[in-house]
Amino acid sequence: MAVPDGRAAGRRAEQRAATRRALLGEGRRRFAADGYQGVVLAEVAEAVGVTKGAAYHHFESKAGLFHAVVAEVLEELGARVAAAAERESDAWEQLRAGCRAFLGAGSDPSVRRIVLVDAPTVMGWEEWRALDEGSSARHLREALSSLVEAGVLARQPVEPLTRMLSGAMNEAALWVARSGSPEALELAVGTLDRILDGLRVERPSPAP
Repeated sequence: MAVPDGRAAGRRAEQRAATRRALLGEGRRRFAADGYQGVVLAEVAEAVGVTKGAAYHHFESKAGLFHAVVAEVLEELGARVAAAAERESDAWEQLRAGCRAFLGAGSDPSVRRIVLVDAPTVMGWEEWRALDEGSSARHLREALSSLVEAGVLARQPVEPLTRMLSGAMNEAALWVARSGSPEALELAVGTLDRILDGLRVERPSPAP
């Protein structure tokens, strides 16, 4: 019985990975430009030079490809939020920087059309939220928990606070993206700052 050539098996694995990346990239481009309903999986496969069967092998359906694209975009968004926060040394400014990065991300067509518009409808709210939990929502929860523990924010349950702020920022990011106004992001950030300031513990007045 012939023993498979390890190098040949490695090349096949690389080719499969390359095909998957190509399908993801083309799917992402089309979902962002045309929306979920406007995309045909066979056309995605043809555009990257593979058969429809290969596309189905990797993702099973258009919905499967969309799910993978959403997961990829959310992972990138979470990394973008975390990177913006890490550039600040103060915990409060880290929260503000992360929130600002999230609100500004709505101008990215992948985030706006795929994550904010289509994903909740196509995937269903629960599945979409489950993916979001592992990305930007997780960073928000961690930041709020740290600020509550540090006494910067009033002591309170973090979970409902995270969900309320996350939902508000999703809506605000979509509004910023749709407005087309250069002032929209600053208006959204200013509104968020006022909401957060209302949660912040009052600092004692300096002694006379």
